[in-house]
Amino acid sequence: MANEIKIGKSDVTVPNTLGLGTNKVGGHNLFGDLKDENGYAVVKEALNSGISLLDTAFAYGNGRSEEIIGDVIQDYDRSKIVLATKAAHDPSKNGEFNNSPKFLKQSVDDALKRLKTDYIDIFYIHFPDKDTPKAEAVGALNELKEAGKIRAIGVSNFSPDQIKEANADGLVDIAEDNYSLVHRGVEQTEFPYLQENNISFVPYFPLAAGLLTGKYGPNDGSKFDQYSAEQYQTIISALDKVREIANGHDATITQTIIAWYLQDPAISVVIPGARTADQVKSNVAALDVNLSQSEFDQIDQLFKGF
Repeated sequence: MANEIKIGKSDVTVPNTLGLGTNKVGGHNLFGDLKDENGYAVVKEALNSGISLLDTAFAYGNGRSEEIIGDVIQDYDRSKIVLATKAAHDPSKNGEFNNSPKFLKQSVDDALKRLKTDYIDIFYIHFPDKDTPKAEAVGALNELKEAGKIRAIGVSNFSPDQIKEANADGLVDIAEDNYSLVHRGVEQTEFPYLQENNISFVPYFPLAAGLLTGKYGPNDGSKFDQYSAEQYQTIISALDKVREIANGHDATITQTIIAWYLQDPAISVVIPGARTADQVKSNVAALDVNLSQSEFDQIDQLFKGF
């Protein structure tokens, strides 16, 4: 199911809707027991499998994720890779968020060195800071876009009002936010504005920290305390129905859930993470799961209350 996706108003295109989230590539500060060699293998497997969008950030291992990706892409055709990275955590201020033009420009230059490339396809402000006017921060990124250092401007973790402020001059191409079948608020609060303003959308945590993979049972509710006991049971029984749909496609629950996002016109690219090359292979198989309209609607309805 390859259909080329255009990112916002930019000239960045992605050949299909599946990318790779790389917080488990070099993100030693986020996950215990990560091995660099697995990170290298994950990125290679993604590129070898036809994934072209790699989503990283300075915050993943304080630049280590970018370095690993930079090493790997030297052996591939750069023009076929879409690199997305993010910055906001200011190392000189204990990781406080900084959106100042000076900081963002320095962050892009630093990321270019780590990624060993001369342009970044999508650069996101990773988190909003308290002080910088958002349109001013985006204006600084637009200067970098005009200089050819970045090709598309993104915002991540911005509230609906902050997205509007950032897009005051119509310069935002893409927004990334927490979204999944069990975390659907942005459908009402962000999607209409994004669609009216030709801003692409990328969800992170599409598998809800593993909850939507089907590996948890009725007694694991305490691991997900953001849901009431009743909500948790609703999710588990919904996943039982997803399993039936998955079986019909000879697929796993995870692949079927990813396939649902891949078929959702409101989503530009889905970026499930992976700790091992095998997980990448398994995620890529979701591209072969073609849900019928009635299956798509059924999954949508099963999780409607979230």
